[in-house]
Amino acid sequence: MTKKNSTGGACPGSADIEGVLSELMAIRADMVAGLAMSQPHLDKVHANYRDSARNLLHYLALRRRDLRPLQLRLAALGLSSLGRAESYVLATIDAVLGVLHRLLQRAWQPAPQETAVIDFAHGERLLAEHTDALLGPATPGRKVRIMVTMPSEAADDTLLVHNLLKQGMDGMRINCAHDDAAAWARMIEHLRQAERSLGLSCRVVMDLAGPKLRTGPLEPGPAVVRIRPSRDVYGRVTAPARVWLTSEQSPQLPPSPASACLPVPSTWLAHLRIGELVKFTDARDAQRAFKIVDVAEHGCWAEVTKTAYIVPGTTLRHERGEGKPDERECRIGALPPGENILTLRKGDLLVLTRDLKPGRPATYDSAGKILTPAVIGCTIAEVFDDVRAGQSIWFDDGKIGGVVEKVEKARVLVRITQDQLKAVNLRANKGINLPESDLRLAAMTAKDIEDLSFVARHADIVELSFANSAQDVELLQQNLASLGSRQPAIVLKIETRRGFENLPAMLLTAMRAPCCGVMIARGDLAVECGFERLAEVQEEILWLCEAAHVPVIWATQVLETLAKEGRPSRAEITDAAMGLRAECVMLNKGPYVVSAVRVLDDILRRMHAHQAKKRSMLRELHLAHMLPGEPGAAADRSGHSVSSRNDGLQAAPAPDLRR
Repeated sequence: MTKKNSTGGACPGSADIEGVLSELMAIRADMVAGLAMSQPHLDKVHANYRDSARNLLHYLALRRRDLRPLQLRLAALGLSSLGRAESYVLATIDAVLGVLHRLLQRAWQPAPQETAVIDFAHGERLLAEHTDALLGPATPGRKVRIMVTMPSEAADDTLLVHNLLKQGMDGMRINCAHDDAAAWARMIEHLRQAERSLGLSCRVVMDLAGPKLRTGPLEPGPAVVRIRPSRDVYGRVTAPARVWLTSEQSPQLPPSPASACLPVPSTWLAHLRIGELVKFTDARDAQRAFKIVDVAEHGCWAEVTKTAYIVPGTTLRHERGEGKPDERECRIGALPPGENILTLRKGDLLVLTRDLKPGRPATYDSAGKILTPAVIGCTIAEVFDDVRAGQSIWFDDGKIGGVVEKVEKARVLVRITQDQLKAVNLRANKGINLPESDLRLAAMTAKDIEDLSFVARHADIVELSFANSAQDVELLQQNLASLGSRQPAIVLKIETRRGFENLPAMLLTAMRAPCCGVMIARGDLAVECGFERLAEVQEEILWLCEAAHVPVIWATQVLETLAKEGRPSRAEITDAAMGLRAECVMLNKGPYVVSAVRVLDDILRRMHAHQAKKRSMLRELHLAHMLPGEPGAAADRSGHSVSSRNDGLQAAPAPDLRR
């Protein structure tokens, strides 16, 4: 029953309060009972994370039911709707229960052994302490750290590493899937030099490659060279194509960029002179001609103003100029084979084989119907034992989707199902995802175990790729323990559906060490869970990690076009700002990565006053002063800056993305 308030509206009565109290007490009882049942897990957790592990278990118990009806009833009472309880779950519940009991004029006190050990301030302090331990102290004015993946050039470019650190890099990430130990050591030495020079510190993060499930090789493609001049929008030639003719007996690289490099007999090459023409019939039976524009010591430069397709054996006819015919001919020598691709359309059959015998494209009859479907291998044959008909399969970061139609001993038949307006191309060495298959793959390969000896000596953090189970985490911990007392912190990369589903157990296992973290690897995770579900999945990971007081790294394609092309998209800026929900944001490599660090640093500093995790921070707002008639509005129109007296929103210098 509800009562009328003084204005005639409805206000909650004691029956409503009793109902909310009863439901909340039942939730609290489940939380306390669940903690007792999980004591074996808690006994193994490191002392640094003991309170955090209890809080995580409380949160999991809380989220086992649909709380939305209860949230609405709590909001109607003007109480916390439990929407920001992650860091201090039991304290939040107890605070609400205390108010409810007082509304009913009852005394209530939790049992001493059930009293919350993490209050509001303690929960936030634990996350901050764990973040400092994992990622190092925060940069003044910016709580969220910036991690940068090193390109191969960082092994030989001291200035690149220096500039990244200067612009705000807090973590140098080295991907062990690329380069080698010697290159990694040079990257780290460049970082140490930059630290000494700038008086800054930076964590070294090393990413174990993990099992790479990819497509196998393809047969070489046809040896065809396309030579094409530059044209404007009207199709007019703006610059001819440059062709380097070199001796096939002792070929030499062109001294400057060339559209094509063609090997020819040296005796024939020696007769060419500037201004002469070389005519030929290309692979399409089109009549074309090169004009010789320079004769160098090791070859000749020629130009062509029409597109030509050249294959080995193409006959070149040397003409010495107008009125001077010459019968000398030669044939173009061997050319490198082109890249082969599999062209796939919806409804096509693709054969995935166990071995790494080079695959080949489909063959067609004269009517364009498939005679033999496309075939390609798979780098990890063991997955065939875990794949079942009807399960989905994705290739090349989710660009090509299909369904397993049949599993045979030596091959898997895949029916392409993804809708595309045009055919899609599948190449060698592209990723394969099997999100619905329970793959029994260990997270660590023989290469990872070999790399771990270097990682254990030099890294502050080791990232476990494709972490799928608590056993994967235990295996890494055991291997690290066998390598000595120096123990890098472990970061779990969540990039599969299994990894996401097993995150609670993996967190409790990782928390056996004094320091740990989680990376949301959104690229593979989007393919595994579905792009449309990624926003929901990454939120759930953030919630669980906040409840465990475990720092999170926000990764994959942050400011990607800025790092690679020099200018960000609008969507990327918004995505980068979402990094405030995590404790660290990772940038990938690219020619403009220094600019990307500078822009990301600026975004995170600006958003720092607006957002903390999922809480909006109600800093004084510039726009609130701008309503006509409000105090201060006239002063704004007269030229005085509101931002100079309240929110510190003065415009920062625009970053020069050309640097």
